[in-house]
Amino acid sequence: MAEDAWVDFVAGWSSGAAAVIVCQPIDTMLTRLQAHHAGAAVTTDTRGLVSQSGLKSLWRGSSCMISAVPFQNALLMSGYGLGTRLASEENVLWGAFVGGCTGGVVQSFLMSPVELVKVKQQVIGVDLIKTTGEVSRGLLSHVGWKGLGATLWRDGIPHGVWFASYQWCKDILERKIGGTPRHDSVTIPLTSGAFAATTAWAVGYPFDLIKTRIQVSPNPQGIMETAMELRQEPGGLYRGFGLKLVRAIPASMIGFTVYEFVKGQMIGKGEY
Repeated sequence: MAEDAWVDFVAGWSSGAAAVIVCQPIDTMLTRLQAHHAGAAVTTDTRGLVSQSGLKSLWRGSSCMISAVPFQNALLMSGYGLGTRLASEENVLWGAFVGGCTGGVVQSFLMSPVELVKVKQQVIGVDLIKTTGEVSRGLLSHVGWKGLGATLWRDGIPHGVWFASYQWCKDILERKIGGTPRHDSVTIPLTSGAFAATTAWAVGYPFDLIKTRIQVSPNPQGIMETAMELRQEPGGLYRGFGLKLVRAIPASMIGFTVYEFVKGQMIGKGEY
């Protein structure tokens, strides 16, 4: 059991790092869109950001995310792997859901302060060392945990949906097109990862938007108060949802494909 958990952890770490490096620019554009009550279109805002601060500005917040997201993904994949292993064959989807929810809740306490640092960098342009220091000092109070409630709502049940959707699609594709190495290692995780991202974010996206708005607000705000404000704005609680999918679908496809590849390599080499 411990050996299987180590395989899931390493594979999850690798997939998380790959997804961050590829998708961070889209995340920066999305976060800035979510943070602003109204203003320039995404393309106009992005051109202005690049013109003012250079192309590297699209990778704002990547340092803290590259440090944290691989570990976050390792926790999530470990929960998924444990859930599917403990569940009986007929209840594997339930196992994936419970494992995903559990992993999602646990990693929320890691990612909430990390994302607070990221959002301040992306939206306000605060220096990494300065904002990390501010958030770190605030961990003993509510300051460092700003947006945690919305993060828990975003990362709990939606991660269960993510993994259950992935497992469901994967099982169907394995029965229909499985049997060749190319399909098993590439086509199936890519397709299943895309499907999983779409279903999971359809459930969890409003809380992601609420979380970002709470974290950039200079004044304390609750989840319901923020949700009511967002409902009055263009796009409502799904403002930026299309851009979120542009980032989330490739990240999920890359993440699951790398996870399955690394896991297959570690098991296939007979190391475990």
